[in-house]
Amino acid sequence: MKIHFTKMHGAGNDYIYINCFEYKINNPDALSILISDRHKGIGGDGIVLICPSDKADAQMRMFNIDGSEGAMCGNAIRCVAKFIYDNNYAHKNIVTIETKSGIKTIEIKSENDKFIGAKADMGKAIFIPKDIPMIYDGESFINQPLEVCGKTYLCTAVSMGNPHCVTFVDDVDGIELEKIGPMFENHPIFPDRVNTEFIRVIDENNIQMRVWERGSGETLACGTGSCAATAASVLNGYCRRNTPINIHLRGGILTDTFKDDDTVIMEGNAVKVFEGVIDTDDLE
Repeated sequence: MKIHFTKMHGAGNDYIYINCFEYKINNPDALSILISDRHKGIGGDGIVLICPSDKADAQMRMFNIDGSEGAMCGNAIRCVAKFIYDNNYAHKNIVTIETKSGIKTIEIKSENDKFIGAKADMGKAIFIPKDIPMIYDGESFINQPLEVCGKTYLCTAVSMGNPHCVTFVDDVDGIELEKIGPMFENHPIFPDRVNTEFIRVIDENNIQMRVWERGSGETLACGTGSCAATAASVLNGYCRRNTPINIHLRGGILTDTFKDDDTVIMEGNAVKVFEGVIDTDDLE
């Protein structure tokens, strides 16, 4: 089988996008493992299937490098919006995309009818431990100590459709992420594993962040992670609600706003890198 794909990225968070309006993929978990490899495959943080939906303009399914399926991906959803806009599946200013964490609404930014970016309503940040999920008896886990590798970190747990542990540190660049990232990801307090954001608040409008994503390791950007970092920074008194906050990631900048009703609005780019064809007979 020959499968046409599009390589795209949002703030450096790159995925391999497959148009499932045209193809049916029976084993996306195995396919993601094979083609996401950066040496023996195309290379990416995973694959994204762009599928028909009877509830929205399109459906998005995202699979990590290890084959696990993610419930939501903020950078990928902007790329899906660009894809359906550019390819006339939904060439309009407002598009809706079905995900495993619900239907999301994306506002397309364009100039002369050309896509230049997108603003996504990422839904409400959730702080109730059982809904994140995490094993904790309190009403929320905000600015609480968490011991990892013999060291205590101050963390805030948030769900943006998937679980996040926002960890405040003094030196983001100095974090040994390959060492402690897996320890956070598999911490027993998080039964479904967790994405971990290591952040430093520069000022009330700017945050520096690195991220360790469950199933993928360190990525250049994480959209839901930036939203979680924004919400956590507001709740901890570093930033303000209803004010755009720039999240400085290794792959670029996302701009998030934490609203009065706990909704997070995320704005950023979506870039097509190249197109190609996979011959599945050639995959090892």
